[in-house]
Amino acid sequence: MAIKRVLTGMRTTGELHLGHYVGALKLWLEAQSDPDQECFFLLADYQAATTHRDRPELIQQSIRDVTLDWLSVGLDPNLPNVHFVQQSQVLARPHLTLYLALFAKEADIKRNPTIKEEMEHLENVSMAFLLYPVDQVGDIEMISPPAEKGNQILVPVGRDQVPHLEYSRKLARAFNDQYHRPVFCQCEAQVGSISKLVGTDGSGKMSKSRGNAIYLSDSRAEVEKKVKRMYTDPKRIHATDPGTIEGNPLFMYFDAFAKDPEEVEEYKKLYQVGQIGDVPLKKRLAEILNEMLDPIREARFEAEEHVAVGQVIRAGTARANELANEVLERTQEAMHLTFPNP
Repeated sequence: MAIKRVLTGMRTTGELHLGHYVGALKLWLEAQSDPDQECFFLLADYQAATTHRDRPELIQQSIRDVTLDWLSVGLDPNLPNVHFVQQSQVLARPHLTLYLALFAKEADIKRNPTIKEEMEHLENVSMAFLLYPVDQVGDIEMISPPAEKGNQILVPVGRDQVPHLEYSRKLARAFNDQYHRPVFCQCEAQVGSISKLVGTDGSGKMSKSRGNAIYLSDSRAEVEKKVKRMYTDPKRIHATDPGTIEGNPLFMYFDAFAKDPEEVEEYKKLYQVGQIGDVPLKKRLAEILNEMLDPIREARFEAEEHVAVGQVIRAGTARANELANEVLERTQEAMHLTFPNP
């Protein structure tokens, strides 16, 4: 029977926000609903350390916070096909990364969009950070079945992330070709409908570091406060002025979260002719967001009270270690990096 495995994850650098929900978590929920797919959701604490090594307490606390966020939206490690995995505790993974790095070219690393963007903001970049793209390939391939007919590794991503997966495919292909062994599957993308959610300030994607995020754990009052301050159309001085909906965060959020598209279309028509102001629209958006977040808040409270988070992570990580050890053994055998015969 063909093997299908799903690998995706998040850096443990703080609690999760609505951008994570629409850009990743909704797709993860779809993935876990297929019992034929074994899902590995990665708590990327080592990758967090490549940029936050001076804040170990944050990383440790975030392992718990991110797990609680996952549980609150409905990811279920009690399902036999779902595993929460702590990246740093999969001991074969760094070995696989180094073996894959033998096929990585400096020019490819420097062209990586994430590396280019972050290097503009970081000083004294570490070698570990520069190895980030290869490290991600190690994450994916550590649970790889043999590259045989029907076997798959699926990676849920937004549309903007699809090109990044080609690098993983490239390294897996190069390794298999070099040693003429079907060691690594080439991953495939599971693409979500929304790749990014703009921040409340309209300056770019929602981000912890930019202070423009609405968190899954925010209270009703906090959501109302953040929506009230939300950036809209800067050229619109009065509520009776015609407004622009293109690029307007207010309507991006309506499109992403409102259940009734006809309601949203009516708001757009009224806004464009100056028959409805920002205030009532923001009030309605806050209602929609809080209606969505109420059960998530309740589920988080239940998880905090009743779920042994450490035990959940240990169980999922044990399964990842089992598979990663198998992959490492295949890798070393292909490379003849084994003890000699007697």
